[in-house]
Amino acid sequence: MENVDIHRLHFAFTIIYHYIFPQLSMGLTLLILILKTMGLRGDRAGSDGARFWCRILGLTFVMGVITGIPMEFQFGTNWSRFSEAAGGVIGQTLAMEGIFAFFLESTFLYLLLFQEKRLGVRIHWFVSLLVFLGTWLSGYFIVCTNAWMQHPVGHTISETGKIELESVWALLTNAWAIPQYLHTMVGTTITGSFVMASIGSFYVLRNKHLVVAKRFLSLSVIVACVASVLAAFPTGDMQAKLVHNHQPETFAAMEGHFHTSNGAPLVLMGQPNMETLHLDNPIELPNMLSVLTHLRWDSEVKGLTSYPQDRWPTNVPALYYAYHIMAGVGSIFIAVSLLGIISMLQGKLYSRRWLLWTYMLLLPFPFIANTAGWATAELGRQPWIIYNVMRTVDGHSMHVSGGNALFSLLGFAGLYVVLSVLFFFIAVRIITDGPDGESSLSDVSAAPKDAPSQAQGAIL
Repeated sequence: MENVDIHRLHFAFTIIYHYIFPQLSMGLTLLILILKTMGLRGDRAGSDGARFWCRILGLTFVMGVITGIPMEFQFGTNWSRFSEAAGGVIGQTLAMEGIFAFFLESTFLYLLLFQEKRLGVRIHWFVSLLVFLGTWLSGYFIVCTNAWMQHPVGHTISETGKIELESVWALLTNAWAIPQYLHTMVGTTITGSFVMASIGSFYVLRNKHLVVAKRFLSLSVIVACVASVLAAFPTGDMQAKLVHNHQPETFAAMEGHFHTSNGAPLVLMGQPNMETLHLDNPIELPNMLSVLTHLRWDSEVKGLTSYPQDRWPTNVPALYYAYHIMAGVGSIFIAVSLLGIISMLQGKLYSRRWLLWTYMLLLPFPFIANTAGWATAELGRQPWIIYNVMRTVDGHSMHVSGGNALFSLLGFAGLYVVLSVLFFFIAVRIITDGPDGESSLSDVSAAPKDAPSQAQGAIL
């Protein structure tokens, strides 16, 4: 394994583990804001639900901070040549994320978690709004950084090879950034809503904390449905069209489209064969790839072999599988969410145990889908660290050996195992204790299993 591959593996491991927590935090802040809004309108169960999920948010935020700090240092330790060349650009958005967004988020998170009684209902609701804005603003600055690496704009390259920023506005309004940001935040909303639906289903199946559990279960089912549909269209469609227009080699590889053709099919399943350059055992929808890309049944879609091989993504099978895992799991989310909405309208959401079990067992899948989505973006950009500007092999640190990087990677892995155990233990304690408040202690007679008028009235 080359040194650059070890550095890539090191960064991939730390960022994949780190992103488990921000995606949940960003999703939960929106749902907590909605629950707080319900509480502001006099819904006691909404207030109790928000208070319960604030405890999960606090734990998740701490884990995100702990696992996020090492990544900042890795720019210097593992990717010093990239940082030296592009630091004047990416440093802008990373600094904005830390100064404007992270401080806003962390400062008001303290007030959200510990000062509810002192602040009062209205001010505490406003604090939840600021926490939500801080987390989502933080996400935007991070996405802008990645979007510039995918589609670099607003810069010049000096005679010494340094990349200098010409326009901060161009950086922040990058045509790649807006669709990528919307798709990313919809993904975090899917994570937050399915985690909330999973825990709500757990309480309903155990017949505990029914009033509060049904309140946030019904909310999360609605939000999960809306977010799952938006992830496919329009945000996913917008993102795919950007890739098709600006990274055509990536688009062909992630679709498994090796040879240029008119009326290209959309591949649902299949295994890319890099020796014969075709898909084994494909299951396809005829002409649909042409329709999705050009809105014409017989339009031409260029295949991977139409481009020079030195521009192909470094690992075509990994990119293909990552993309199809994301799309496949996303399709499952849409189907389950629609079943949830139908069951809610029929007044049977809380009595269909198979559906509650489905929501509960789906808990890890939003994390899988979001990880696969980011893997698609990063694998697709290779072999470029900055697309068409700087290759990945030219960006890693020359004075940090592969052995040193591998040793520190093993150390990180051991540390993250310990952190995972601590997170799991504390999260289980919080979930076992359940929501606080009188409404959470109400018995079944106070909240029938199928009472759509009560459970949905405050939401629909």
